[in-house]
Amino acid sequence: MAAENPMESLQEEATCPVCLEYFTEPVTLECGHNFCLACISQYWEGSDTDISCPQCRQTVQQRNLRPNRQMANMVEIAKQLSLQAAKGRGGDGVCGEHQESLKLFCEEDQTPICLICRESRAHRAHMVVPIQEATQEYKERIQAQLKTLRDEREKLLGLKVTGEGKSQKYLKQTQTERQKIVSEFQQLRQFLKEQERPLVAQLGKLDEEIARIQSENVSKLSEQISHLSELISELEEKCQKPPSEFLQDVRSTLSRCETGKFQQPEEISPELEERVSDFSQKTIALREALRKFKDTLPSALERKRGEPLGAHRQVNVTLDPDTAHPILVLSEDRKSVRRGNAWQRLPNNPERFDTAPCVLGCEGFTSGRHCWEVEVGDGRCWAVGVARASVGKKGQISRSPEGGIWSVERHWQGHFQALTSPVTPLPLSLVLSRIRVCLDCDRGQVTFIDAGDEAPIFIFPLGSLPGERIRPWLCVGVGSRITLCP
Repeated sequence: MAAENPMESLQEEATCPVCLEYFTEPVTLECGHNFCLACISQYWEGSDTDISCPQCRQTVQQRNLRPNRQMANMVEIAKQLSLQAAKGRGGDGVCGEHQESLKLFCEEDQTPICLICRESRAHRAHMVVPIQEATQEYKERIQAQLKTLRDEREKLLGLKVTGEGKSQKYLKQTQTERQKIVSEFQQLRQFLKEQERPLVAQLGKLDEEIARIQSENVSKLSEQISHLSELISELEEKCQKPPSEFLQDVRSTLSRCETGKFQQPEEISPELEERVSDFSQKTIALREALRKFKDTLPSALERKRGEPLGAHRQVNVTLDPDTAHPILVLSEDRKSVRRGNAWQRLPNNPERFDTAPCVLGCEGFTSGRHCWEVEVGDGRCWAVGVARASVGKKGQISRSPEGGIWSVERHWQGHFQALTSPVTPLPLSLVLSRIRVCLDCDRGQVTFIDAGDEAPIFIFPLGSLPGERIRPWLCVGVGSRITLCP
């Protein structure tokens, strides 16, 4: 009975009744039935008589096989229509061999197959299930694996974040320790230089005195040796003369030979010997002190690092509007400054910065230890530090100790650096939002500390600052705002 579906009817007409697949090289018998050339040849193989049609059993002549080109064209059309219908349904794909929908899944070969493949010798003995059922089963298994893999990934991400956090913490600690050690040894070198200068100066004076005595003695001894040489020559010559001449003025000659007439050279005084001996003792004591210093260096450094920073007196800093660059906008309480969009009309007084976007604090310090904190937030570009009260304010200025400024900055490219000459890069791990500026006028030193974790950011060495009035200094870049904390 013909199928009700036209597509199925077309597929049925294009199917060989022997192999049940689409015709391959279709031929037509005398009775009008169509078969694949290979199928009918195999069916008739070995038969010399009674050649009949496999479908109607009518006897036919074996040689009378007519190629059916119209059927071949219809087979191609049926294949294309079947493929388009499968794609239009959004189904499970089409079998490449039979152009049928892939409705089954072969468990053994792990591949989708069509209904015709199921009946073929290749899959007839295999376990097959509906493709939707196989899809559901494998989806559940894949989802279980996905959950496991996602859990593992979360664990690894957690370990990565924890590891990176610890690494950044340790890197910051090592940088802090490095700066502390550099500062400690700078102070030690300064102390040794201060101890060296007077000792070397005293030794220089002692050398001059010893050299003077030696020079005077050599001069006197040379003079007396010359005199004695002349006298010896005179006596040797007199002894060669006859008695009458020898005895003439002999008493005068003898009187000139008396030893009392020759002066002994000046000797090193006991006081000078005592001074030389004293320096020898000082050298021994210095050697012993250096030995003890090397033995106790680790514990001494630990004690030095443990000194509190609380010795700095916290001060309330405000900004001086007379020094602010015209593009800077100060808050009413003069505790905050930001960069504006346009220059303000302000008097160009001598105290005002006219090129660099800077401002000074009102307060100035000449002695003592002072500190204040500055909130920089997430500003893109800024610099914080101190400056000489007489720092240049007109034209291009040098933001360095040579220019009278000691500061650290966040560069517009995002990294931090100390404005030394040349600049000193700071650790890439730094994340600064609040900075404590510690000024020691007596020792000429300024220290920058991360107010968040109390870790030093950078320390300018002892004696860096001149003995004159020092004021807070700020530089504000585009997109930045700086606030002086109360």
